[in-house]
Amino acid sequence: MDEQTPAKFIARLLTERYILRSDTLAQRVLIDEGFRQEVERRLDECGLRLLDNPFAEYLAVALSQPAETDVFGSGDVWLSNNLGLQRDGVALLVLLWALIILPKRERQLTRSATDSDEQSDMFGSAKPLPKSADASKGIAENLLLDDYGKQLGGKTRVNMNLGILSRVGFIKRHNKVIEEGPLLDLAFDYAQLAPRLIQGALGDLLAQRKNSSAAKGEA
Repeated sequence: MDEQTPAKFIARLLTERYILRSDTLAQRVLIDEGFRQEVERRLDECGLRLLDNPFAEYLAVALSQPAETDVFGSGDVWLSNNLGLQRDGVALLVLLWALIILPKRERQLTRSATDSDEQSDMFGSAKPLPKSADASKGIAENLLLDDYGKQLGGKTRVNMNLGILSRVGFIKRHNKVIEEGPLLDLAFDYAQLAPRLIQGALGDLLAQRKNSSAAKGEA
């Protein structure tokens, strides 16, 4: 193994913040166990870890759990992030993850199950979902403000936090529509957070929004 190659990949991760899974070095991380172990070892020595979600388009880097206390708990108050986001900004990030990533993941998991069934039944009548079905769907900014603006601090605060989230790569904003950014699908542990959101207070809010949209559609 070229000793400079893991260093090159890590340097790119730190500089670019995220790398497409289709990238040559990213592909090597995914298929070459020895190379991946070396990358993860070097990251761990620096208090970092590789973010890799098989459903996400990108690889990224984050703090390792042992390093979180040193970074976020070094002051008088435990910090929730290092992006300058206040509580309403973090709440907005979680909400956008729930509105954009949760439905996308459901479609991906459904397609994955369908593909598995077809592989075991070569004469199965069900057709796999088209690739475009895996894509996330955007959220109109005006609908976000109408439904959640008051809870998130009002229009000014929401727009300010959307700007921050867009700059760091969590979201993209285009023609007043909020779309998934490279880091949004890597921001949270789906297996851990999804049940908490779906079964918690946010689940009630999402259900209310869905019912409200359905009522408007019938009107």
